[in-house]
Formats: sequence, structure tokens, C-alpha cells
Amino acid sequence: MTERKPPGTTFESWVDRQIRTAQERGDFDDLPGAGKPLPGAGQPVEEQWWVKDYLRREGLSGEALLPTPLRLRKEVERLAETAHELPSEQAVREVAGDLNRRIVEHLRAPTGPQVAIAPADVDALLASWRAARSRASAPPEPAPEEPKPRWWRRFRR
Repeated sequence: MTERKPPGTTFESWVDRQIRTAQERGDFDDLPGAGKPLPGAGQPVEEQWWVKDYLRREGLSGEALLPTPLRLRKEVERLAETAHELPSEQAVREVAGDLNRRIVEHLRAPTGPQVAIAPADVDALLASWRAARSRASAPPEPAPEEPKPRWWRRFRR
């Protein structure tokens, strides 16, 4: 803990004196990152750089910061891709049902910007999921066999 600023001294000279005495004691020696350049030095300063840096450090996507209706709309757009990765029809129904439940909750008490959003069509989603499964599970067509050479062509040269 540092001592209080004595009366009559300027704040700047008091801080400078504390920094100088800490340097003389060696408090700033062997700090992590000593001698390394500052990240982003020499680059133009971006607006809200601290938010972008926080998201990058925490491994989050920028989607977490979106308002609820925009986030739900993005989920509806990606629902078909998500459904194709699911193993069963029941899992597809559960994922679509959960998304539709959250959409209905938002429509009952809307917050954020007014964005048109409708519940996902579960039947159409299941139809595309079944079609993708049938294409994936269908056996591949056999390659056409090459005709065998005739026996008399062996002697022709």
C-alpha cells in the first residue's frame, strides 16, 4: 500500500517520485512480457477494440452480443445444417421444438429491435433431413466394368 500524497506537492510529481523509487527497488524487473512489443502497436485504433479483444480471449463469437431476435433468426437460418448432423428424427424434433419454444417466448414478450421472425417448419425440416439420410445411406452405384479384350486381339501387334 502506498502512502498518502503529502499536502503541498503536486499529484504529478508525487506519482513520478513513486515510480522512480519502485524502479530503483527493482519492482518492475522480470515482469511477464518485458522487452516484447505491445500488441497492436503502430496499427490504427479500432472502435470498441476492447470488446473484440475480450471475445477473442474468451473464445466467444460475436453472436453472443446480438439482440435476441437477431440471434433467433440466425439460428433459424442454420437449423437445416444443424439438423443434417443429428442422428435421429427424435433429435431433430427436439432441436426444432426447443428453437420454436424460444421464438414463441420472444414473440410473447419482445425485447430489442423489431425483426420479423417465425417459428421453424418442423415438417419441412424433417422432410429435408429424411431426404439427406436416404441419399447418404443409398449404396453407391457400381462402376461399369471394362469389357475383356477378345482372345484373338492378344496375337495382333
